[in-house]
Amino acid sequence: MTTKINRRLKIKTRIRGKISGSAERPRMSVFRSNKQIYVQFIDDEAGKTLVSASSKEIKEGTKCEIAEKVGENVAKAALAAGIETVVFDRNGYLFHGRVKSLADGARKGGLKF
Repeated sequence: MTTKINRRLKIKTRIRGKISGSAERPRMSVFRSNKQIYVQFIDDEAGKTLVSASSKEIKEGTKCEIAEKVGENVAKAALAAGIETVVFDRNGYLFHGRVKSLADGARKGGLKF
C-alpha cells in the first residue's frame, strides 16, 4: 500500500527526471508544509540556490492568499537578480490550492514559465 508521502516522492522523481534548471532558466522548486510555503530558484548545473523566499514573514490572510504574496515577492527578487523565465517544479504536489496560488502570484509578478 502506498502512503501519501510515498506517492508524492514517486511523482517527484518522475518530474525531476524530465526537468532541470540552468543559469539562464533556473528550476523554481516549491515546498509546502502544513503551516508555511517555501520557494527557491535552483541552478542544477552549478548546484546553487539563486533566490529563495518563504511565508514566514507574512502573517495575515488565508494560506492561499499568503502563497500568492510569496509568489509575487519571489518574482520581484528574481527579476532583480536577472531571472525572467523559469522551469516550474511542483515537487510532487498537485497543481491546486497553495501551489497554484504561488504560481499565479509569480506570473502576476512578471515571471514566465
